[in-house]
Amino acid sequence: MPISEHRARASKIKVKFCLIVTSDSVVEGRRRDEVTPLVKKLILSKGHEFVRATVVPNNKLKIREALSSFLSMCDVVIVSGGTGLSSRDVSIDAVKGLCSKDIPGFGELFRYLIFKRYGTAALATRAMACVHDRTLVFVTPGSVDAVEMALNELILPEVSHLIYEVRK
Repeated sequence: MPISEHRARASKIKVKFCLIVTSDSVVEGRRRDEVTPLVKKLILSKGHEFVRATVVPNNKLKIREALSSFLSMCDVVIVSGGTGLSSRDVSIDAVKGLCSKDIPGFGELFRYLIFKRYGTAALATRAMACVHDRTLVFVTPGSVDAVEMALNELILPEVSHLIYEVRK
């Protein structure tokens, strides 16, 4: 079946999103969470549903606990933050063990977009996506700009089609 037919069939799917923001500074009250309002606005503007959000510290166990609790209630879980190379960047490591299938194209395309905008700094992100059972998981850097780019350029244009595919 051509991609256009897949997309046409998927276009009516209303996707349920959850968000996990990983940030020690937000948890500790040193900084305001700017990611959640942005993500909610973008998701709702496309006619999808924003189910729930939480903020957790940069801690593998806390990230896994939050992700595990969201998997049954959402079609898509976005994990924001913890994709870099520092010792505090543990989101990728926390999520990988819960994945049944990788979606390598997301990380590849995200790094390409970062490269086009910022050059070789793209090497510093380990952004990724995967499938757990029938739930899509996207792990993005924690900056507002990065989350907005990931949603507008990659996730939202294709999410209904991706959900259609994992439900088959």
